[in-house]
Amino acid sequence: MGILNVTDDSFFDGGRHLALEAALTRARQLVAEGADLLDIGGQSTRPGYTEITAAEEISRTAPVIRALAAEFPALPLSIDTYKPEVAAAALEAGAHLLNDIHGLQGPAGPELARLAVEAGAAVVLMHNDPVLRELLPDVDPIPSVLAWLRRSLDLAAVAGLPADRIVLDPGIGFGKTQAQNLALLARLHALHAIGQPLLLGVSRKSVIAHACPGLAPEDRLEGTLALTALAVRQGVQLHRVHDVRANQRAARMAFTWREAAGCVAPSL
Repeated sequence: MGILNVTDDSFFDGGRHLALEAALTRARQLVAEGADLLDIGGQSTRPGYTEITAAEEISRTAPVIRALAAEFPALPLSIDTYKPEVAAAALEAGAHLLNDIHGLQGPAGPELARLAVEAGAAVVLMHNDPVLRELLPDVDPIPSVLAWLRRSLDLAAVAGLPADRIVLDPGIGFGKTQAQNLALLARLHALHAIGQPLLLGVSRKSVIAHACPGLAPEDRLEGTLALTALAVRQGVQLHRVHDVRANQRAARMAFTWREAAGCVAPSL
């Protein structure tokens, strides 16, 4: 999943692709590098982000989605938003997937679920529970994350969303201490207990600088590739990244190694 940030303040590429033509040029590059789908976001959700209006978010994302849907009709497009108005505009423009950082547990969750059901869209349900930070440092975060994601799945089921249109994201960097981020990355395989495909979004995030102190986002590619390879080893199927070609190569090598080692991929 190639990241296309149509924003002015994203932590790594804010402002680079804000103009329509710049966004389309970047999208074409991601596709040329081998992206299987694109995730378009009009508002940063980095720590300390400033919320923008739905109208502004729509003005940033809908034209890009409409142009990409026309140019790449077979390419799945995702809208990264938690606002129903933005999701509705994106679906009308040609998006196929709603990527909700609140996992349908935010105030707009029911409306987002309804939109997905009516449009026949898929959803990414991300773990984002600040209460997790309140756990004692020696408490395993996995049971809490599993329970929270199961609540998201229950909400999706109540809304009528089929399970085969749901992907789960452990939400690295959202509502977690760095120790909890690392604990999750070390045991991503435990999340297969829920039985849904997994998406990992860790590209160039601060957890890498936690392990390698002082690294700015532009210097975190190697750390991202290491985490991608380790996630493939644990059966993670989708990887949300800035650098498609490099991560695809790392994923392919890790997958080839996993097969040679006789590891069995999770059955989904």
